[in-house]
Amino acid sequence: MTFSSALQDIQETTLKAVRGLLRKLEYLADLHDEQGGYSHWGISRVYGEFSARRAMAQAHRSLLSRVLATPIKNLLEDVEKSSETAGMAPQAYVERLSGTSPHLLPADPGVGSARHLNSVLHALSSLLKARKQNANCPASWPRPQPGQSPQPPEDSATPVRQPERADGASE
Repeated sequence: MTFSSALQDIQETTLKAVRGLLRKLEYLADLHDEQGGYSHWGISRVYGEFSARRAMAQAHRSLLSRVLATPIKNLLEDVEKSSETAGMAPQAYVERLSGTSPHLLPADPGVGSARHLNSVLHALSSLLKARKQNANCPASWPRPQPGQSPQPPEDSATPVRQPERADGASE
């Protein structure tokens, strides 16, 4: 297959072989070294070092923008794919990404990108924790509204403590 540029080659071969948007971001971040360069033997060999590095940097910035523009619901689904590819549980995968989030950023990522990525990873982690917490509730319990803890149903054998009124009496 003939490509018109190193960027096209990266996008249409290298990154297509990696499953999951977050995993792709992690892959490109792993090609990025501490001096700000990128290293990929095959791309460099075919297109030259300069063109390869420039294309990988462009692909990395583009992919970060794509992640940050993706709705959280879609990223939550992507976590399932990406974590499976990484051989980890979704929660552990997101925690690993959160711990290395500066590493996930390309050089000169843009104003607010680091904070935005941290917010996205925090939201994903919170949603995964809530999902796990809800999965541990008995099926007879009603699903909580956002911001509420799970409560047993009214007819449950588990006693429910009534909230106290301001005057100290139970309702």
